[in-house]
Amino acid sequence: MTNETGSYLKTSDVTLYYVVYGDSTGVPLIALNGGPGRSHQALLNAPVWNELAQERPVVFYDQRGTGRSSRLEAGGSCTLGDQLLDLEVLRTHLYGGSHSEQSIEAEQVDLLGHSWGGYLAMAYTARYPQQVRRLILVGSAAPRIQDTVMLAKELFPEIVERREQLKVAWRLGDEEAFQEAERLYRSLCFYSSKKRDEFLATSGRSVMHFDVARALNADLQRFDLNPVLPKFTQPTLVVTGRFDLIVAPSVAYAIHKAIPNSQFVVFEQSGHRPFFEEPEAFAQTVRQFLTEDNDPNHDLTTESARVKH
Repeated sequence: MTNETGSYLKTSDVTLYYVVYGDSTGVPLIALNGGPGRSHQALLNAPVWNELAQERPVVFYDQRGTGRSSRLEAGGSCTLGDQLLDLEVLRTHLYGGSHSEQSIEAEQVDLLGHSWGGYLAMAYTARYPQQVRRLILVGSAAPRIQDTVMLAKELFPEIVERREQLKVAWRLGDEEAFQEAERLYRSLCFYSSKKRDEFLATSGRSVMHFDVARALNADLQRFDLNPVLPKFTQPTLVVTGRFDLIVAPSVAYAIHKAIPNSQFVVFEQSGHRPFFEEPEAFAQTVRQFLTEDNDPNHDLTTESARVKH
């Protein structure tokens, strides 16, 4: 997905950039990228979205303060509540009624969140349950952000230590130190060395909006979504990579156990980005989940994924 042509939406206090792929009349899928502090480009660089967009609109947007959305002004607000309202304003603008921008009017949308985007997806579902038809969580952060388990420091302590050393330089404005730290971080996201090298060779320079990351990470300390997960009634798919060092599979499994009738799928040859490492199997699993009936025992197993109920 390159050379995209997106649009801008002015809210009460920020401008959001978004792009819609596909012109199908299927139920829209809104994809929420990780970070916080990264743009939707963090999700692209994978063929699965084009494939899924053949059957439904797939929507990406830059969360406030990131990417092509407007920068945070001095003293500007960037809380979880702001993020939830931004998403709801975007959904309403695109699909919320007869005056919505898109040619289809959707009573509900499907939601997919990766990493921090998974946390945002859970919080949105808790706040606006009537707007979410199906929920997909991929390598999601924990419902209490402090409980997110990162295994990288246990398996690759020398890389984690080197990133910590580079932080001193990048916080003093050394852009190349930041890019090297990002390269090290990205290298930890993969099970396959071939896929890792492919990603590093094609993903370009990294951009992180630290003001957004600091503001959100501070605000998230106040919340615990664990009490609301058992109240979810939407069909939910919880996905993890068996070798996810950024968010341990145990986090995904705990989320699965908390959400009634959710399905738990493990991609056995993936790290934190199964949509990049196993794109065919990932697309097949997501497509089946989005089109199946509501039977929680429906088997989503592919050759490289294992499903638990």
